[in-house]
Amino acid sequence: QVQLVESGGGLVQAGGSLRLSCAASGRTFSNYAMGWFRQAPGKEREFVAAISSTIGNSYYADSVKGRFTISRDNAKSTVALQMNSLKPEDTAVYYCAASASLGRIWYRGGASSSPRYEYWGQGTQVTVSS
Repeated sequence: QVQLVESGGGLVQAGGSLRLSCAASGRTFSNYAMGWFRQAPGKEREFVAAISSTIGNSYYADSVKGRFTISRDNAKSTVALQMNSLKPEDTAVYYCAASASLGRIWYRGGASSSPRYEYWGQGTQVTVSS
């Protein structure tokens, strides 16, 4: 089992920044690829960003590319999502997720697919006001 706890969400004005963090426990963190997903009210959960287990290959949704940056610290078992130039359409609950299969074999098509992730955090709310 892997336990994931997100933090760092909140209310910010459009154009502002937030940094989300996800702390993992329970298994060897460096064995897992990590992803961030989000779900806005009335919408399906969507992929935001992902990072491979050790080399640090990253992949972003087109909607956040150039504004968001995913990073990880395997020594601290954490993954972060730096969000800049936030827009009202970024408002959502943000979820951290871990994937053992992608940790073994990383590929972009899998990184954006939520069923590939075995473990999920409880989510943190991000609200961007206009």
